[in-house]
Amino acid sequence: MTTLLLSLCILVGGYFVYGLIAEKVFGTDYNRPTPAVTRHDGIDYMPMPTWKVFLIQFLNIAGLGPIFGAIMGVMFGPAAFIWIVAGTIFGGAVHDFISAMMSLRHDGESLPELVGRELGRPVRNVIRTVSTMLLMLVAAVFVITPASLIAGMTPDWATTTFWIAVIFIYYMMATLLPIDKLIGRFYPVFGFALLFMAAGLLGVLLFGGHAIPDGFADGLQNRHPSAESHPVFPMMFISIACGAISGFHATQSPMMARCLKSERLARPVFYGAMVAEGIVALIWAAAAITFTGGYEGLAHYMASHSGAGELVHDISVGWLGSFGGILALLGVIAAPITTGDTALRSARLIVADFLGVGQSRLTGRLAVSLPLFAVTFGLMMIDFNVLWRYFAWTNQVLAAFTLWAATVYLARHGRAYVLCLIPAMYMTVVTVTYILFAPSPEGFGLPMALAASTGIATAVICLALFARRLRAGFAQGNVLRN
Repeated sequence: MTTLLLSLCILVGGYFVYGLIAEKVFGTDYNRPTPAVTRHDGIDYMPMPTWKVFLIQFLNIAGLGPIFGAIMGVMFGPAAFIWIVAGTIFGGAVHDFISAMMSLRHDGESLPELVGRELGRPVRNVIRTVSTMLLMLVAAVFVITPASLIAGMTPDWATTTFWIAVIFIYYMMATLLPIDKLIGRFYPVFGFALLFMAAGLLGVLLFGGHAIPDGFADGLQNRHPSAESHPVFPMMFISIACGAISGFHATQSPMMARCLKSERLARPVFYGAMVAEGIVALIWAAAAITFTGGYEGLAHYMASHSGAGELVHDISVGWLGSFGGILALLGVIAAPITTGDTALRSARLIVADFLGVGQSRLTGRLAVSLPLFAVTFGLMMIDFNVLWRYFAWTNQVLAAFTLWAATVYLARHGRAYVLCLIPAMYMTVVTVTYILFAPSPEGFGLPMALAASTGIATAVICLALFARRLRAGFAQGNVLRN
């Protein structure tokens, strides 16, 4: 209980303290007009109420990641709680906030264009490909799970295939229509369900007479049932992505940057939404070990049941009753759906920016979207577990690139770039180590010593390249160029 309360307090405090530091480092300008005003088009660029922008950003990033990821991540032991808190405050929230501010300062540009500005054209082209594929993977992953959950709550004729079709049609409409027509109207309802789920579970954890077996008294050693093949580093840091730091978030930030009315609102919306997601991840991590009786119980449950989705159902119904369970499950269903729809919308914006195709007319939006729909539908034919594994590490690779771009941006403007440099180096080590160590097909299966040393060497090389560019920038007097 003490661990959960302390973690929650640190997260909230991190928003007010470290979030303010991030805002001061970047140098927000409350009087600067935002793209929502200067480029208003009634489709993607339009001022929206702050509470709506916050809920959209929160639901965009809070898909299955902070729920399923936290459940799978806490199997590694109490270190998961530390990573959720520290990763959120010093990594994920900084990553989301700085990338959003960069987009605000460049007319709502999509992530590949922002990264390309700082890291060069070749990297821009790589990020265009990686981010577009990641977004289509997200859309594909976040169709299957909610469809199966809804099928379990509806008559037999409404099969999983039926709900996949329904959700995908909704995705298409949300991608093509003006942002205030579907997304702006439905998100408040979905947000209530998700918030009810989190608040309800937290209430049970705090006041339901449960002892949360966090295991800190027994040390931070790995509790995973396959500890030898699943070491805490780097596996846990990939498993818990959206609940700590996620590159996917930076693909969503530009979409909301096009709807923000003032830079004054950037910290509450972007840094705040990530802190809220960290809170959701903490709740589910604590709920998983409490409901199953501890780390061994969780491992036994996962081995004898169909996976995290069944555990989510059992926790929701078991603790909140039939009515509360339905609302809680709606929150779990809404979370992936409201991530998948905006993932495809973000993919449309990225491709449109790359190709220079105007999006004010429906014909332009269709020209960009139809190929994306076709590829995403094809990805849904691949096994879910395979999709999730590739989504996980691709997601963190994108986070590392985004943090390096943010580091260069801050350095060019004479700001305290160490804010992003440290998490950039750490995520570089994590992602390179994981790709080299993870078993086939998602990795190369190399020995841990070789994988980790290569990861560290890669981070050092990136640091050296950054330092050389920094020296050249100061020598040429162009550090403050726009």
